[in-house]
Amino acid sequence: MEGNRHTHAHDRHHEGSRAARLRHRLAHLARPHRHEAADKVDAVMETSREGMRTLWISLAVLGATAVVQAVIVALSGSVALLGDTVHNAADALTAVPLGIAFMLGRRAANRRYTYGYGRAEDLAGVLIVVTIAASAAVAAWIAVERLLNPRDITHLWAVSAAALTGCVGNEWVARYRIRTGRKIGSAALVADGLHARTDGFTSLAVLLGAGGAALGVRQADPIVGLLITAAILLVLKDAAREVYRRLMDSVDPALVDTAERTLRGVEGVLDVGQVRLRWIGHALRAEADIVVDARLNVVRAHELAVAAEHALIHAVPRLTAATVHTDPAADVGQDPHAVLAHHGDRPRGVVSGD
Repeated sequence: MEGNRHTHAHDRHHEGSRAARLRHRLAHLARPHRHEAADKVDAVMETSREGMRTLWISLAVLGATAVVQAVIVALSGSVALLGDTVHNAADALTAVPLGIAFMLGRRAANRRYTYGYGRAEDLAGVLIVVTIAASAAVAAWIAVERLLNPRDITHLWAVSAAALTGCVGNEWVARYRIRTGRKIGSAALVADGLHARTDGFTSLAVLLGAGGAALGVRQADPIVGLLITAAILLVLKDAAREVYRRLMDSVDPALVDTAERTLRGVEGVLDVGQVRLRWIGHALRAEADIVVDARLNVVRAHELAVAAEHALIHAVPRLTAATVHTDPAADVGQDPHAVLAHHGDRPRGVVSGD
């Protein structure tokens, strides 16, 4: 009797544990799955902080460069150096809209902006591209005006030193911004780095113009200025392409390949349908369709979608959220591709989100 009571108690405990696990799974199914939500938020916040740190440091460097150049302008009266100084100051100030965009990107999503405020970076990128275009126009105008009305430059050694300072300072800032922008996935910060590089070209034009003036060639300054304008236009093309692709939700095809390869490697996934990736600020989001065995119950299919989501987030750099749709294979031996073609874009049975 004692053994029977122990057996019955053990069975009731086992059945209770199974019921508890089932309740847990059903509760998990009722609520969208979040993959280490705190870690993802912390990662996004950290990239924003890194971007802000880059902006403040580059702002300080360019500000100091502009101050040094302003002192030399006061001594030499160089109009070319004055234009370069104003240009560098304007470049430093482009950090302001980008900084605002980074701060906005930290705000949580709400019922109006359901994906958050990451797109503010794209708007800042557009503003930076416009600024580069304006810089090219100003540089061309100054060069043409100087070509038509040549002027002598005094204190050439000081002007050359100030121009060299501007060139080195801008190139350092450009490398720093571009490196950080690519690291955190910010197209706007990359564009801002390219803008700093155009200002370095402008400073170089002042330096070469001063060298030509020292040799007695008065037209050297404006001719070099026109050449630098052409270089700025090339940089403008790269920056505009970067921002345009981001606005059009362009991603590196290699990331899509990685996502598809990762999903096919998840045990239980029969095939992979359409995979979509898009940037929201400097974070990626994904949507994917997978085919699973039609004999799976809802809970097991959901678990498989969650496993696929986990695998995606770990495999794709900068991916912070993934939604996985599951399509059941109608027959055990049916071609998974036919299943995907049959279902098309209709609502799927199981959805897993972040």
